[in-house]
Amino acid sequence: MKKYGQFCPVAKATEILGDPWSMLIVRELLLGSSRFSSLQRGLPRISPTILNKRLKELEGSGVIVKRPISGQRGHDYRLTPAGKELSSVVQALAVWGMRWARDEMDDDDLDVTFLMFDIQRNLVLDQLPDGETVICFQFPDLKEFGTWWLICAGDDVDLCYQDPGKDVNAYVTSRSRTMMEVWMGDRPLPAALKSDDISLVGESAVCARFAKWFPLSEAAAVPRPTERERL
Repeated sequence: MKKYGQFCPVAKATEILGDPWSMLIVRELLLGSSRFSSLQRGLPRISPTILNKRLKELEGSGVIVKRPISGQRGHDYRLTPAGKELSSVVQALAVWGMRWARDEMDDDDLDVTFLMFDIQRNLVLDQLPDGETVICFQFPDLKEFGTWWLICAGDDVDLCYQDPGKDVNAYVTSRSRTMMEVWMGDRPLPAALKSDDISLVGESAVCARFAKWFPLSEAAAVPRPTERERL
């Protein structure tokens, strides 16, 4: 842990949370991830070694608690009261980041694995037909991880990047950048659909309600700074 040698509370908090990945781990825990594997899905570019190290550091600082899972292998990671208080900090960072830190997305920022995991955990399932619904997302611009399947049944959604061998009810096709721009609110969904930059093929009961079960990121509603605010 980096020490700044200052009694300032900002410095002391940054000693705990300022390391690479720490705040993103807290973000994932706040969003409901609790297993090592689910944290990896939300942070696909972190190495298992670094993730394990950061979890131990956050546990040692009293931000999270690690508990064995009864009757199973592995552990759950849960936020302590101190960790839960970081919710407002993460929310403030999300708002500031949407307004001031992401005018442009570099190609290296286009992480389709995180995109699909975020879509998986935000789908509005009661807007889909009863029973099992299989939705296939296709990104023809990607050589790897260009096809994903969401298997929706009841309150559960499974995410697969290998063909699960099930009949697909709807196909959603788009360039990865377009889908991320729409998901983050940078581009209106109706415009992307009208221009066929996002195309839908399949059951009308699924395709016609796309805008209802595909909710966009929670951060998409954050207003961008005006030109006057930028001065």
